[in-house]
Amino acid sequence: MRVEFGQIALTPAYRRVADAITERILSRTLREGERLPPETELARQLGVNRSTVREALRELERSGLLERRPGSKRMTVTRPRHRAIAKDVSRALALHDVTFLEVWAALTEFEPPIAENAARSRTAADLEHLAAVRARFDAENAATDKAVHQTAEFFRALGAATHNQVFALVHEPLIQLLEPSLRDMIDQVPQARSRIAAAQRRLLEALERRDPEAARQWMARHIRDFRKGYELAGIDLRHCIG
Repeated sequence: MRVEFGQIALTPAYRRVADAITERILSRTLREGERLPPETELARQLGVNRSTVREALRELERSGLLERRPGSKRMTVTRPRHRAIAKDVSRALALHDVTFLEVWAALTEFEPPIAENAARSRTAADLEHLAAVRARFDAENAATDKAVHQTAEFFRALGAATHNQVFALVHEPLIQLLEPSLRDMIDQVPQARSRIAAAQRRLLEALERRDPEAARQWMARHIRDFRKGYELAGIDLRHCIG
């Protein structure tokens, strides 16, 4: 039997440069806020053309690992923002044909513990921020886009109140996937706005009292309400998102 081998894919030089810089960032040899050497110096150190370095830096800038700050010609190490990271995850989930039901099931598992931890870990500043987000929600008159945005922001504010970056990163892709279905549901279910407003009020009260169990229970009820809303709106939960 004759064995056939396919051609080996050659990694472009700019990608190898990007990988080398990424490795230094992940190992904390290069830390957030540090500036990279000028492009010409990087090219000399890495033994490549300046154009290769420039392409690598552009890729790392798109990924959120580098940024060019105003007034500086040199790149600075930064951290990708949660929403930027989550956007790629959300896109990947949509490409894998995740359904509304799968997103709802994941929210059922993740959001109550997040609310519980937020009740334990929140600060006065967190409460102030949550109250400000809550105040922007008008149960009677909020336009659909405004109501959807505010609902998502309340979830994000709860995640931030845990002071646990893993929680914040875990639920951000789900929030991004939830928003389109929320828009459809809020438009078609008259009581949706008032139910969301009531749940947010109860959650905020639980956090004010530092009552983890009440926060968990109200979030679980809040997520169950979303499913009821989908059903009342006639949204097929088995339908793929995207």
